[in-house]
Amino acid sequence: MGQISFIYSFVARGTIVLAEYTEFNGNFPAIATQCLERLPSSSNKFFYNFDHHTFNFLVEDGYAYCVVAQESVGQQISIAFLERVKADFKKIYTGGKADTAMAKSLDKEFGPIMKRHMQYIAEHPEEMEKLMKVKAQVEGVKSVMRDNIDKAIGRGEVLTVLATKAEDLHNSAQELKDTGTQLRRKMWYQNMKIKLMFIGILLLLALIIWVSICRGFNCTN
Repeated sequence: MGQISFIYSFVARGTIVLAEYTEFNGNFPAIATQCLERLPSSSNKFFYNFDHHTFNFLVEDGYAYCVVAQESVGQQISIAFLERVKADFKKIYTGGKADTAMAKSLDKEFGPIMKRHMQYIAEHPEEMEKLMKVKAQVEGVKSVMRDNIDKAIGRGEVLTVLATKAEDLHNSAQELKDTGTQLRRKMWYQNMKIKLMFIGILLLLALIIWVSICRGFNCTN
Protein backbone atom coordinates (compact mmCIF):
# COMPACT_ATOMS: atom_id res chain seq x y z
CA MET A 1 0.00 0.00 0.00
CA GLY A 2 1.49 3.29 -1.08
CA GLN A 3 1.45 6.76 0.37
CA ILE A 4 -1.66 7.74 -1.65
CA SER A 5 -3.90 5.08 -0.07
CA PHE A 6 -5.58 7.67 2.17
CA ILE A 7 -7.02 10.63 0.30
CA TYR A 8 -8.96 12.82 2.70
CA SER A 9 -9.95 12.90 6.37
CA PHE A 10 -12.00 15.06 8.69
CA VAL A 11 -13.48 15.28 12.20
CA ALA A 12 -16.97 16.73 12.57
CA ARG A 13 -19.32 17.67 15.38
CA GLY A 14 -22.71 16.70 14.09
CA THR A 15 -22.58 17.93 10.50
CA ILE A 16 -20.02 20.69 11.19
CA VAL A 17 -16.53 19.79 9.97
CA LEU A 18 -14.10 21.06 12.59
CA ALA A 19 -10.83 19.86 11.08
CA GLU A 20 -9.87 18.28 7.77
CA TYR A 21 -6.76 17.24 5.92
CA THR A 22 -5.90 16.30 2.34
CA GLU A 23 -3.07 16.72 -0.12
CA PHE A 24 -5.21 16.02 -3.17
CA ASN A 25 -7.60 17.96 -5.33
CA GLY A 26 -11.03 16.59 -6.07
CA ASN A 27 -14.63 16.46 -4.95
CA PHE A 28 -13.91 14.13 -2.02
CA PRO A 29 -14.74 16.76 0.64
CA ALA A 30 -18.11 17.51 -0.95
CA ILE A 31 -19.05 13.83 -1.27
CA ALA A 32 -17.87 13.07 2.26
CA THR A 33 -19.93 15.98 3.58
CA GLN A 34 -23.02 14.69 1.77
CA CYS A 35 -22.46 11.26 3.32
CA LEU A 36 -22.03 12.90 6.72
CA GLU A 37 -25.43 14.57 6.45
CA ARG A 38 -27.06 11.18 5.83
CA LEU A 39 -25.41 9.32 8.69
CA PRO A 40 -27.65 7.85 11.41
CA SER A 41 -27.29 9.52 14.80
CA SER A 42 -26.46 6.29 16.63
CA SER A 43 -22.86 5.42 17.53
CA ASN A 44 -21.54 3.04 14.91
CA LYS A 45 -19.28 2.45 11.91
CA PHE A 46 -20.42 3.18 8.36
CA PHE A 47 -18.89 2.57 4.94
CA TYR A 48 -19.80 3.95 1.51
CA ASN A 49 -18.28 3.07 -1.83
CA PHE A 50 -18.02 5.62 -4.63
CA ASP A 51 -15.83 5.85 -7.75
CA HIS A 52 -13.32 3.20 -6.57
CA HIS A 53 -12.98 4.85 -3.18
CA THR A 54 -14.40 4.05 0.24
CA PHE A 55 -15.84 6.66 2.58
CA ASN A 56 -15.35 5.30 6.09
CA PHE A 57 -17.06 6.81 9.13
CA LEU A 58 -16.77 6.23 12.86
CA VAL A 59 -19.52 7.98 14.84
CA GLU A 60 -19.36 8.29 18.61
CA ASP A 61 -20.71 10.74 21.22
CA GLY A 62 -21.95 13.22 18.63
CA TYR A 63 -18.66 13.33 16.71
CA ALA A 64 -17.95 11.77 13.31
CA TYR A 65 -14.49 10.72 12.14
CA CYS A 66 -14.07 10.16 8.40
CA VAL A 67 -11.39 8.94 6.05
CA VAL A 68 -11.57 8.52 2.29
CA ALA A 69 -9.35 5.73 1.01
CA GLN A 70 -8.64 3.90 -2.18
CA GLU A 71 -10.86 0.89 -2.69
CA SER A 72 -7.88 -1.43 -2.29
CA VAL A 73 -7.49 -0.37 1.34
CA GLY A 74 -9.22 -2.81 3.70
CA GLN A 75 -11.88 -1.57 6.08
CA GLN A 76 -9.81 -2.75 9.05
CA ILE A 77 -6.98 -0.40 8.02
CA SER A 78 -9.38 2.53 7.65
CA ILE A 79 -10.96 1.79 11.04
CA ALA A 80 -7.50 1.56 12.60
CA PHE A 81 -6.79 5.06 11.31
CA LEU A 82 -10.12 6.41 12.59
CA GLU A 83 -9.59 4.84 16.01
CA ARG A 84 -6.19 6.55 16.31
CA VAL A 85 -7.61 9.89 15.17
CA LYS A 86 -10.52 9.58 17.60
CA ALA A 87 -8.20 8.76 20.52
CA ASP A 88 -5.99 11.81 19.87
CA PHE A 89 -8.95 14.11 19.26
CA LYS A 90 -10.63 13.14 22.52
CA LYS A 91 -7.33 13.43 24.39
CA ILE A 92 -6.57 16.91 23.07
CA TYR A 93 -10.09 18.35 23.30
CA THR A 94 -11.26 16.79 26.55
CA GLY A 95 -11.77 20.25 28.06
CA GLY A 96 -14.72 21.00 25.76
CA LYS A 97 -13.07 23.27 23.18
CA ALA A 98 -14.42 21.13 20.35
CA ASP A 99 -17.98 21.48 21.66
CA THR A 100 -18.07 25.16 20.66
CA ALA A 101 -15.47 25.26 17.88
CA MET A 102 -16.43 26.84 14.56
CA ALA A 103 -16.28 25.06 11.21
CA LYS A 104 -12.72 24.34 10.03
CA SER A 105 -11.34 26.22 13.05
CA LEU A 106 -9.22 23.25 14.14
CA ASP A 107 -7.54 22.66 10.76
CA LYS A 108 -4.14 24.09 11.68
CA GLU A 109 -4.12 22.44 15.09
CA PHE A 110 -5.45 18.98 14.29
CA GLY A 111 -4.79 18.68 10.54
CA PRO A 112 -1.10 17.77 11.03
CA ILE A 113 -2.11 15.03 13.48
CA MET A 114 -4.38 13.42 10.89
CA LYS A 115 -1.55 13.71 8.34
CA ARG A 116 0.84 11.96 10.73
CA HIS A 117 -1.58 9.08 11.27
CA MET A 118 -2.18 8.78 7.53
CA GLN A 119 1.53 8.50 6.86
CA TYR A 120 2.19 6.05 9.68
CA ILE A 121 -0.61 3.66 8.78
CA ALA A 122 0.19 3.87 5.08
CA GLU A 123 3.78 2.87 5.90
CA HIS A 124 2.82 0.10 8.40
CA PRO A 125 -0.25 -1.65 6.95
CA GLU A 126 0.71 -5.12 8.17
CA GLU A 127 1.16 -3.88 11.73
CA MET A 128 -2.25 -2.20 11.63
CA GLU A 129 -3.91 -5.35 10.26
CA LYS A 130 -2.42 -7.44 13.06
CA LEU A 131 -3.53 -4.93 15.68
CA MET A 132 -7.06 -4.85 14.30
CA LYS A 133 -7.23 -8.66 14.20
CA VAL A 134 -6.12 -8.82 17.83
CA LYS A 135 -8.66 -6.15 18.73
CA ALA A 136 -11.38 -8.06 16.89
CA GLN A 137 -10.45 -11.21 18.82
CA VAL A 138 -10.54 -9.30 22.10
CA GLU A 139 -13.96 -7.84 21.20
CA GLY A 140 -15.13 -11.34 20.34
CA VAL A 141 -13.99 -12.64 23.72
CA LYS A 142 -15.64 -9.68 25.47
CA SER A 143 -18.86 -10.34 23.56
CA VAL A 144 -18.82 -14.00 24.62
CA MET A 145 -18.14 -12.97 28.22
CA ARG A 146 -21.01 -10.48 28.14
CA ASP A 147 -23.31 -13.17 26.79
CA ASN A 148 -22.19 -15.58 29.52
CA ILE A 149 -22.68 -12.90 32.18
CA ASP A 150 -26.16 -12.13 30.82
CA LYS A 151 -27.00 -15.83 30.85
CA ALA A 152 -25.60 -16.16 34.36
CA ILE A 153 -27.68 -13.20 35.46
CA GLY A 154 -30.69 -14.79 33.82
CA ARG A 155 -29.98 -18.05 35.61
CA GLY A 156 -29.50 -16.09 38.80
CA GLU A 157 -32.95 -14.58 38.40
CA VAL A 158 -34.40 -18.05 37.81
CA LEU A 159 -32.57 -19.39 40.82
CA THR A 160 -33.87 -16.49 42.89
CA VAL A 161 -37.42 -17.27 41.80
CA LEU A 162 -36.92 -20.96 42.54
CA ALA A 163 -35.38 -20.15 45.91
CA THR A 164 -38.35 -17.93 46.73
CA LYS A 165 -40.77 -20.63 45.69
CA ALA A 166 -38.82 -23.22 47.68
CA GLU A 167 -38.92 -20.95 50.72
CA ASP A 168 -42.66 -20.48 50.25
CA LEU A 169 -43.13 -24.24 49.99
CA HIS A 170 -41.02 -24.73 53.09
CA ASN A 171 -43.09 -22.19 54.99
CA SER A 172 -46.31 -23.79 53.77
CA ALA A 173 -45.03 -27.22 54.78
CA GLN A 174 -44.06 -25.89 58.19
CA GLU A 175 -47.49 -24.34 58.63
CA LEU A 176 -49.10 -27.61 57.57
CA LYS A 177 -46.89 -29.48 59.99
CA ASP A 178 -47.76 -27.12 62.84
CA THR A 179 -51.46 -27.38 61.99
CA GLY A 180 -51.18 -31.18 61.94
CA THR A 181 -49.44 -31.18 65.30
CA GLN A 182 -52.15 -29.00 66.81
CA LEU A 183 -54.83 -31.19 65.29
CA ARG A 184 -53.20 -34.34 66.65
CA ARG A 185 -52.96 -32.79 70.10
CA LYS A 186 -56.59 -31.76 69.94
CA MET A 187 -57.62 -35.27 68.88
CA TRP A 188 -55.47 -36.78 71.64
CA TYR A 189 -57.12 -34.57 74.24
CA GLN A 190 -60.55 -35.47 72.91
CA ASN A 191 -59.68 -39.18 72.94
CA MET A 192 -58.33 -38.90 76.48
CA LYS A 193 -61.46 -37.05 77.54
CA ILE A 194 -63.66 -39.80 76.08
CA LYS A 195 -61.52 -42.48 77.69
CA LEU A 196 -61.64 -40.74 81.06
CA MET A 197 -65.40 -40.33 80.78
CA PHE A 198 -65.75 -44.02 79.85
CA ILE A 199 -63.53 -45.04 82.81
CA GLY A 200 -65.54 -42.75 85.08
CA ILE A 201 -68.78 -44.35 83.93
CA LEU A 202 -67.34 -47.84 84.51
CA LEU A 203 -66.15 -46.86 87.96
CA LEU A 204 -69.55 -45.36 88.73
CA LEU A 205 -71.31 -48.56 87.59
CA ALA A 206 -68.90 -50.65 89.60
CA LEU A 207 -69.58 -48.49 92.63
CA ILE A 208 -73.34 -48.81 92.19
CA ILE A 209 -73.06 -52.57 91.83
CA TRP A 210 -70.81 -52.82 94.87
CA VAL A 211 -73.19 -50.68 96.96
CA SER A 212 -76.13 -52.81 95.83
CA ILE A 213 -74.34 -56.01 96.77
CA CYS A 214 -73.39 -54.60 100.15
CA ARG A 215 -76.98 -53.60 100.88
CA GLY A 216 -78.29 -57.00 99.86
CA PHE A 217 -75.78 -58.70 102.07
CA ASN A 218 -76.75 -56.52 105.01
CA CYS A 219 -80.41 -57.18 104.49
CA THR A 220 -79.85 -60.96 104.57
CA ASN A 221 -78.06 -60.79 107.83
